[in-house]
Amino acid sequence: MSFGDSNNPYGQPPQQPPGQPGQPGQGPGYGYPQQEQAGYGYPQQAPQGVPQQGQDPYGYPQHGQQQPYGAYPQQPGTLQANNGYINVPGLGTVEVATMGRRLGARLIDGVAVGVIVGIIMAVGLAGAVGVVKDCDPASVDYSSCVNDASAGFVTVMFTWLAVIAGFTLLYEWLMVSLVGATFGKMAVGLRVVKESTGGNPGLGAGFIRYIIPMVGAFLCYIGALLVYLSPFFDNSGKLQGWHDRAAGTLVVKK
Repeated sequence: MSFGDSNNPYGQPPQQPPGQPGQPGQGPGYGYPQQEQAGYGYPQQAPQGVPQQGQDPYGYPQHGQQQPYGAYPQQPGTLQANNGYINVPGLGTVEVATMGRRLGARLIDGVAVGVIVGIIMAVGLAGAVGVVKDCDPASVDYSSCVNDASAGFVTVMFTWLAVIAGFTLLYEWLMVSLVGATFGKMAVGLRVVKESTGGNPGLGAGFIRYIIPMVGAFLCYIGALLVYLSPFFDNSGKLQGWHDRAAGTLVVKK
């Protein structure tokens, strides 16, 4: 009795020829299931969460790649591609102040403070001269009066010099410490910030930043000039002067 085709004496079902296209479960040529592998003309999709080639698993750019500013976290004070931008905590990416702007701010402050100091000196000089005029040349005690007046003149002048020094101290120190900028820096759009926090420097850092150039001013003002020009010597790209490094501050654009 025949259970299959008359041409198949053993009753087994006919086998499909290997490598026939369109047959499920069979690959080309050998009848094995075909695996989709990359490199044989079949696209392979990477599982979710696995970084692609050229991509860091933590989101940082690989060598030779560029990321837009703020696209990934950076350490405080990190320069971005040495292009004048820096990452500051609390502020994000900000631009470091150029020396041209800083010089402009210094000139504006110098003019403003100079006008006020000139008024104070004029008032002090007038008071000192008035002391000398009180002496009567026809008086017997004229010489003693002149000596006393001279001593009074010196006292008045030193008093007004102390007032001038106190005014410049309070102006530079308190404005930078509490506001982050003098009127000159405000005019050109600059701000002094604490490098570690991005906030105002505070009284301690502001005083350190002020006193270092003032100590240098005792050497015919050459020391102060070197301090103000010291950002040119900063090879870190942050344009920090010696007073900024000591105080831990940065001068940035608003």
